[in-house]
Amino acid sequence: MKIVINQMMTVSSPPHIYGTDTIEKRMCDVLIALSPAFVMAVYHYGSRAFFLVAIAVISAMVFEYLFQRVMGKPATVHDFSAAITGVLLAFNLPSAAPLWIPVVGSFFAVVVVKQLFGGLGANFMNPALAARAFLLVSFPVHMTNWTVPDAASGVSAVSGATYLGMLRENPAFSPELSDYMALLFGGAGGCVGETSAVALLIGALYLLARRVIDWRIPVFYLGSFALFAFIFGRTGFFTGNILFEVLAGGLLLGAFFMATDYATSPITPNGKIVMGIGCGFLTVVIRFYGGYPEGVSYAIIIMNLFVPLIDKYVRPRVYGHGKARKA
Repeated sequence: MKIVINQMMTVSSPPHIYGTDTIEKRMCDVLIALSPAFVMAVYHYGSRAFFLVAIAVISAMVFEYLFQRVMGKPATVHDFSAAITGVLLAFNLPSAAPLWIPVVGSFFAVVVVKQLFGGLGANFMNPALAARAFLLVSFPVHMTNWTVPDAASGVSAVSGATYLGMLRENPAFSPELSDYMALLFGGAGGCVGETSAVALLIGALYLLARRVIDWRIPVFYLGSFALFAFIFGRTGFFTGNILFEVLAGGLLLGAFFMATDYATSPITPNGKIVMGIGCGFLTVVIRFYGGYPEGVSYAIIIMNLFVPLIDKYVRPRVYGHGKARKA
């Protein structure tokens, strides 16, 4: 309700803060930030990576539209949130995954995890990561069939182990300069979105510059992971190779693009710090002592479940409330 007084002052009900940001703009920013990693994925894995991403995006948007139509809800596919879910899901798949895998994953992510719990903003965990966990449990062979880009052989990719798999088999593995270059610019085996750390960091800087994400979760996630990885080192305490552990696997993708999801992360600054530290610690525990070489997905999902508890107990003090002073 608005009341115009003397055509000079507008009186309206709160809130009185206005902005130009929309869901569509935020989601477009995320898609722009993911584009460097997408380009590198297509460069190294060829049309296979392109089709995985395209199928995941299209199926995610179709499933969202159909579900909302069937349930008599207004279609919100134009906000691009389903498209981002599709991209992130495809980024968490190996390039050798069958093309039906992203379709099944998109259905689980959009319909089961997102729409059945109320749609955008009401999901209790990251849809793309939940779908990846579901696919990994349901189709472990397809989800662990890794390929390594190999331009020297004249083919797009060859079968091979990931660096995290190598570390699991041989904790004393000593990476060379070429290994670091592969992790930075592409050439390492892994999921489609893990191709290039530099590409992911470019996208992350864009999101931070645009203030799409808060810096606390990724900074404390990476910082705590590096600290715990060094302390619990694979060959003994205080022996961890911090740089290699940070660059290998999906840590950068998870820290900047999935742990920062608005709906599944804390709303307070201190809560975001707790979220980041928890993700870092759990990732190290799962990687070093669990039965799976990578721990990013499960670490973020577990912390997603604790977000309501974090928001309840990690809250700023209300202005004007404090301890009573003694007379």
